[in-house]
Amino acid sequence: MKRYIVALGLLFAGGLPLGAQKSANKQAYAKALDIMGASMAMLDRYFVDTVDMQRLSRQGIDAMLQSLDPYTEYYSKEDNDKLKLLTTGEYGGIGAIISQRPDSTVLINEPMEGMPATQAGLRAGDIILEIDGKDYRKSTSEVVSAALKGAPGTKISILIQRMGEAKPRRIDFVRRKIVVSPVSYYGTTPAGNGYIALTSFTNSAASEVRKAYLELRERHKIKGLVLDLRENGGGLLDEAVKILSMFVPEGTVVVSTKGRADAKLNESYRTRTKPIDTEMPLVVLIDGRSASSSEIVAGALQDLDRAVVIGQKSYGKGLVQSTLQLPHDGTLKLTTAKYYIPSGRCIQRLDYHEAREGRGVQETPDSLRALFHTSKGRPVRDAGGILPDVEAKRDSLPTMIYYLGYNNDVFDWVTSYTQRHASIASPKSFRISDADYKDFAQMLESRKFDYDRQSLKMLDKLRELAEFEGHLKRSAALMDSLKVALEPNLHKDLEALRPSVEQYLNTAIISRYYYRRGVIEREIISDKVVQTADEYLGDRQRYNQVLSPAMQTTASK
Repeated sequence: MKRYIVALGLLFAGGLPLGAQKSANKQAYAKALDIMGASMAMLDRYFVDTVDMQRLSRQGIDAMLQSLDPYTEYYSKEDNDKLKLLTTGEYGGIGAIISQRPDSTVLINEPMEGMPATQAGLRAGDIILEIDGKDYRKSTSEVVSAALKGAPGTKISILIQRMGEAKPRRIDFVRRKIVVSPVSYYGTTPAGNGYIALTSFTNSAASEVRKAYLELRERHKIKGLVLDLRENGGGLLDEAVKILSMFVPEGTVVVSTKGRADAKLNESYRTRTKPIDTEMPLVVLIDGRSASSSEIVAGALQDLDRAVVIGQKSYGKGLVQSTLQLPHDGTLKLTTAKYYIPSGRCIQRLDYHEAREGRGVQETPDSLRALFHTSKGRPVRDAGGILPDVEAKRDSLPTMIYYLGYNNDVFDWVTSYTQRHASIASPKSFRISDADYKDFAQMLESRKFDYDRQSLKMLDKLRELAEFEGHLKRSAALMDSLKVALEPNLHKDLEALRPSVEQYLNTAIISRYYYRRGVIEREIISDKVVQTADEYLGDRQRYNQVLSPAMQTTASK
């Protein structure tokens, strides 16, 4: 059975007549096979050192496919677990995210809720020493990950070192099939509307969204729904169609695919089941990392005037990929078609044909973007992504927060906190104390926590430009004083940026007790994009105005 995955890229056919082009391609194909086979035979026989032919051929295949676009890929038999995870969200293992430190120590970064690792007692911060008797004290996350995975039902024994404990402890348990739910959280917004966070379009996405929606409607009596597709990179096209089937009438064309004429891959996808709700006010959230199937769902609901789209312009993945079987249990994930949403738009942003011709990846200029219309007549453009009906974005974070996220001392401080506290308050109400923050600040200062300021980098560039233009002499003193003012001062910054630092710490700690579900439950309280969604869902006149033909320009918030 062929699976379709929406992905980035562009398949281009040249200008030759179809028959002549086929003949030329066939000759070039035969010639390439002869040259490749002869080259590998000579390498195997005459190269000065022994050649790993399997490794060499894999490198050749990868390089060939990467020259087409970044999303056409070869999966060998050994890679099938990766492909299965991509399409199904399933794999055999323990259910934990691991990370590697600079000293090659590999540790448990995040045990997943309800998974074998969590149920066996593994915690974030546990250092992996051995797996099934084999030493992994100095290893890589890739090697350790492979050792942790295995067939469901097989036993595994892990020797770990836990912070604060003198001796290692051994934990024995059983692997099982790990199913990563594409719905990371569902609940209600501060205003009482339904909220569903969908992170991917694996083969259970539609059923999980349906289950979440029905529970929210029946148990919480919601009057509106927020479908959060931010940072959702897409997945299976069929799942996108199934989700659209829940909210638009049966038989509606929601997406069409068009490939090469001789490949006969043109197809229109209609909603195939009766909808569960065509009246509930609906808001879809997108951002610059919403791609492929996310853009199909957001774009189709926008084109059909079924939802208000809020957020930032999406990524712009406008192509479909198919998975095709190869010899020796291999799989080719190949770009085969473009997709078009109901208005007729193809929102592909990058032209990889230009890159294949040696001119670099090109982006279609805004002046050439075509104008289309929604079912009610609202103007929309093929803008290299879905443009939201209402622009809204989260608050930007200080640079320091990004450095905190990658700092081992910060991670260890959070681990130490969890060891001192058997439980914490609910995600919505938890706060670290003043004493906790003071302790954290003292720890950072004692470890000489280092972080960068982008403003200093920009000042250095300004100084270089001023010198080039001959203005540096008269502006040097001013720049020197500005540099002093911008120089990082950890003690002062920890006070000035305390709200942001505390927010980071609160979230990091909540994740240890309530997992990803708790983090989202906490974040939507202060999420300005969610707040904007609540405002529109709470004002039916304002909501309807966005969906009316009279609304000619994108609103802003």
